[in-house]
Amino acid sequence: MTTLIIIAKETIAGRVKTRLHPPLSLEQAAVVAAAALADTFTAMADLQATRRILFFDGNRQPLGSEPYEMTPQPSGTLDERLAAIFDASDGPTLLIGMDTPQVRASDLAPAFDAWPDDVDAFYGPAHDGGFWALGMADPRGDLIRGVPMSRDDTGAIQQQRLADAGLRVSLLPTLTDVDTIISAREVARIAPDGTFAATLAGFGQLS
Repeated sequence: MTTLIIIAKETIAGRVKTRLHPPLSLEQAAVVAAAALADTFTAMADLQATRRILFFDGNRQPLGSEPYEMTPQPSGTLDERLAAIFDASDGPTLLIGMDTPQVRASDLAPAFDAWPDDVDAFYGPAHDGGFWALGMADPRGDLIRGVPMSRDDTGAIQQQRLADAGLRVSLLPTLTDVDTIISAREVARIAPDGTFAATLAGFGQLS
């Protein structure tokens, strides 16, 4: 069975989703980020994970994270932090972020119903060129460490790392990360019944 890791940061104004400002205030952007994380917890509740870890940058445990083990993020760049949690993991492990509140349990089911014998890694590409999910049957931080993050070629470089290591990679659905107000509106249209969409609508940002 598979360990699920969600990487997230505390939703403090000025620290999360700052690219939504403007048109949102920094306080509103933080509320939207909290809604995205809440929807992610809700969607993941149906997965048959053997272990759940919240890889967290912050102090106040978010609502909905009660089934998760809290593991603090170390210092360092994002690639170093991701590498650290994979190095600390044992057995099939899959990590997602908090920026895809439209995610559904069915998107990740192939890694949790029973990890296939012919798959070494799962990779979820994002429309912006990054990735929203990464899983390995045998977690190795060295396959992440050194990958440049937050670039439009991040995903391609990460996927090539996996291929160069000889891993058999299975692709998950391509999703949109919430980074800007345009992508936030797109995601809200995809998942109109979630807390994220309702929050964005409450701030008058769905038109």
